[in-house]
Amino acid sequence: MKKNILVVDDSALMRRLICDIINADSTFQATDVCKDGLEAYERLKTTSYDAVILDVNMPRMDGLELLEKLQQERIKATIIMVSTLTVKDADITIRAMELGAIDFVTKPGNIIEAKGDDFKGSLLRVLKAVVRSDNAKNILSSGAKGPEKPAAVKEVQLPRKSSGKGGNRLVALACSTGGPKALQSVIPYLPENMDAPMVLVQHMPVGFTKSMADRLNEVSKIAVKEAEEGEVLDKGCVYIAPGGKHMEIQKKPDGRHVVHLNDAPAIGGLRPCANVTYESLRSSGYDEIVCVVLTGMGADGTGGILSLKQKKRIHVIAQDAKSCVVYGMPKAIAEAGVVDEVVPLTEVAQTIIKNVGVQ
Repeated sequence: MKKNILVVDDSALMRRLICDIINADSTFQATDVCKDGLEAYERLKTTSYDAVILDVNMPRMDGLELLEKLQQERIKATIIMVSTLTVKDADITIRAMELGAIDFVTKPGNIIEAKGDDFKGSLLRVLKAVVRSDNAKNILSSGAKGPEKPAAVKEVQLPRKSSGKGGNRLVALACSTGGPKALQSVIPYLPENMDAPMVLVQHMPVGFTKSMADRLNEVSKIAVKEAEEGEVLDKGCVYIAPGGKHMEIQKKPDGRHVVHLNDAPAIGGLRPCANVTYESLRSSGYDEIVCVVLTGMGADGTGGILSLKQKKRIHVIAQDAKSCVVYGMPKAIAEAGVVDEVVPLTEVAQTIIKNVGVQ
């Protein structure tokens, strides 16, 4: 049986193009269309869909307002945003994912791009990943409010001193589909005096990683920023790989570690790619790398962690299947047999601090 999809966009042309893409795949059918959030709200009150493709900017009720309404009334829906690459829309899209949207695809800039393979491939890839997930619909209705700190997340119990293991540590975190929402239950709970820097790879295009970093920095005790070329890694700071760049960590002769960004081709369609970051840490001066793998489709991170294990002492934390929007990346690393701890999303921050301690 085909999966039923609702398409919400104020452009009649975009509605038709998106419907054509959906209907051309044997898995899906574009069952209904709406021209704005208000129409979609009325439809979603009475009808359940396997997924909703939602535009950001619309008259009467935009995508963000619709998400807020659905969350307030605990109406379950699996929402995928369609967003342009403007700074404003990036900010809105990050907020939308805080409110429960699962993922987003970037909106084509013109009709030629809209009919191209890139947009078609991105849309269908995300659709297939989230529709297969049993957890996706629960994200929107969970009552979590992003920066208001969902009650389900356990407050981090700070050790009296560092972890006691001795040595110099780094946290390296990777996530993809469902990641921006998941990170809201991790990063704001890390203390500002965490005894390690964190490097973070979230699969996103240019511009969106900056918006995500700025938003997380606003609501977190720990410092969060989009990584820049050549900057030195400091403890108590999270460095997010910029969209469109691979991020490597290089050791300098004086023992410091710096960010190196490169424009090498995308790997498996990914840039940034977590495998690149993990593999770069093989030659680092860190005594132990705490690798964290959260929700996401595919297997990015597994190859890099396996490679890193050959050279470094690692401790691998994977998000459990039940709390993942898409149990792909954590499943891949678990099946590789190198996971040390499997924990629900609500315990990830506590588990990180247990392993690296505070200054």
